[in-house]
Amino acid sequence: MKKGILYILSCYLLWGVLPIFWKMLQSLNPIYVLASRIFWSLIFCLIIILLSNQTSSLCKFLKNKREMIFLFFSSIFITINWGLYIYAVVSGHIVEGSLAYFLSPLISVLLGFFFYGEKLDKSKVIAIIFAFIGVLIPIIYYGKIPLISLSIAFSFSIYGALKKNVKSSSIISVFIETLYVTPIAIFIIIFFEKNSLGALNIFSKLELILIPLTGVLTAIPQLLFAKGIKLAPLSLSGILMYINPFMQFLLGILIYKEQFSKIDLLTFIFIWIALIIYMKSVLVNN
Repeated sequence: MKKGILYILSCYLLWGVLPIFWKMLQSLNPIYVLASRIFWSLIFCLIIILLSNQTSSLCKFLKNKREMIFLFFSSIFITINWGLYIYAVVSGHIVEGSLAYFLSPLISVLLGFFFYGEKLDKSKVIAIIFAFIGVLIPIIYYGKIPLISLSIAFSFSIYGALKKNVKSSSIISVFIETLYVTPIAIFIIIFFEKNSLGALNIFSKLELILIPLTGVLTAIPQLLFAKGIKLAPLSLSGILMYINPFMQFLLGILIYKEQFSKIDLLTFIFIWIALIIYMKSVLVNN
């Protein structure tokens, strides 16, 4: 379990600083960035598979229909998650994106309860209620549902729950996930480049190195997460995940000076109270 915690922790630290990288690509269309992220993640994973002599394991895994089905659905949810988060960052909603990842562990608690039979004691129920109130605050005040935050949170939590059912190596599972959506990604990249909207027409030669990095910086934490989620309890991985949104929150407020109203603060206070209650419950039970 210790190795699982280390993998998860490393993953969340990397995710915490990724907004800085996505901001560097804000002159590009988010859909193009997402397509590049998918394509170059596939290439990076393929290189690792070839170098580590896992081609035979890959061929064997491709015949496992059960896990291929789980990875098909996980590829859908992680693609949605990637796309929404890139959009949130480049459109100046890093703080809203951080709220999503504060909510995600609590959603994981519910998924763990419904699908894996993990215990849901009184403290966790109270934590979920506080989180629910926190989400309701901007809905009542602004009259709008925080769709970006909720969509990012649910897509990632469902992705994590699905990955619990995958027993293949992390590199192979991530490769298959990106393989499912790569044909669409290639089509998008070609479309943008043909219409002079891609990186080749916007970036300088030096800046073009950022495009392959979308795959490297995506695949590395993704591999760490895929490996760690199988070794660490879903609830414990949820606790460690707080590092990720907290770093994003600080980036949005302190570095990128995003707007943060009193209503936003009240929302975060309720979410943070929920997380404190939940974290205390998990620590006591473990």
